[in-house]
Amino acid sequence: MTNQGGWRATAAATGPGDRAAAEEGVRLAYRRAGLAEPERIIWTRSPREAVRTLMAAARPQDPEQDVSDPDISDPDISDPDISGPDVSSPDTFGASVRDAVLGAPWARERARLHGELGPHGWSGHWRATGAGLWESTRTLVDRVRAGIVDELAADRATETQVRLLLLDAALGQHDAAWLCAFDSADGSPLDGLAAVARHAGWWWPYEKAAVISERPLTLHRDEAGRLDRGDGPALGYADGFELYAWRGMPVPRDFLDELTRLTPERIRGEENAELRRVMLEFYGYDRYLDESGAVPVHRDETGVLWRVQLVGDEDVVMVEVVNSTPEPDGTSRTYWLRVPPSTRTAREGVAWTFGIGVEAYEPLQQT
Repeated sequence: MTNQGGWRATAAATGPGDRAAAEEGVRLAYRRAGLAEPERIIWTRSPREAVRTLMAAARPQDPEQDVSDPDISDPDISDPDISGPDVSSPDTFGASVRDAVLGAPWARERARLHGELGPHGWSGHWRATGAGLWESTRTLVDRVRAGIVDELAADRATETQVRLLLLDAALGQHDAAWLCAFDSADGSPLDGLAAVARHAGWWWPYEKAAVISERPLTLHRDEAGRLDRGDGPALGYADGFELYAWRGMPVPRDFLDELTRLTPERIRGEENAELRRVMLEFYGYDRYLDESGAVPVHRDETGVLWRVQLVGDEDVVMVEVVNSTPEPDGTSRTYWLRVPPSTRTAREGVAWTFGIGVEAYEPLQQT
């Protein structure tokens, strides 16, 4: 029924897809919903540009302003794939048909499968198919939404408009998680939606037109699936819409450039606690302790406990331990283990790293 590996690849795909295949998928999805095919299909370079296009269509047109003015339509109007319709006309798109095209077919398929498998069977099926992929995709989807709101919401009214338009979106490739759990082969009720997902990013189905975003050009994630890149945007689209992140933590565009010039003084002076944690991870806790003048607060046979107080944030507390098994060159390697701020002794900290209480920690040989 499913191809989990293929859908995982779809969710992480970058670069242009097959536009013709995606457009045929859109038309097929409309037909499956019992709707007339959209009169126009408009391509944009990112979900942000798609929302800008829809916002422009909702603005009252100024008869004295040239509709070709890029301040009205926002997308690159030199691109014929984007500028085909007059996006300054409120009648260009009509009402959203997302529920008919995507919501209702998915609900029917879920109900059918739930009926066949039963509650426990359905739960096990979801865990074995789409659940894991959705966990890694959901955070990315939320970050894209937040990035669009941050860039386009100039005031409270605009923020409401942007959020409502984002609710109209189908997620294309990022719908891979739930498509993974259902039959989306040719001839199935979800085959049109699957075709769009394989070749395009987010898309907006309306009565008269569909707006489709290209997939991102770049996507960088860590082993946990979080956005992560130290030398550029972790997610980037062709129109310049970019998200920067370090191990899942959103960071400003120019923040990464500063990481290579960090000093203990600069880290201590950072007022944003979350950004300071990113700095510490990049700089290295052991290096920071060594260069910041930290002093040990406890030592015993298990190691040395270090503590650094940070204004407006929890203390950095680490245990320094030495591997009792020598390296091939005869040296003993030192490890730094971050432990909870409440830790009071080195032994307590080492025990915590093993998930046990200090009273139960009785190593035969420390390693």
